[in-house]
Amino acid sequence: MPYINIRVTREGVTPEQKLQLIEGATNLLSRILNKHPSTTFVIIDEVDTDNWGLAGENITSLRRREAKER
Repeated sequence: MPYINIRVTREGVTPEQKLQLIEGATNLLSRILNKHPSTTFVIIDEVDTDNWGLAGENITSLRRREAKER
């Protein structure tokens, strides 16, 4: 029973995009690992940019700084 966890920042990912991710990930495991789609779970977690860090800085601050530099 495969379990796929996709994490993205909460920045306007549409329901249609989420469905595409679920379908695509399910199809990938079916095609590559011969896993049956009815037993494949796909979870999408949306994370606030305040809670997503890169290089010692959260994404909210990083993007704010980058916008000022432009």
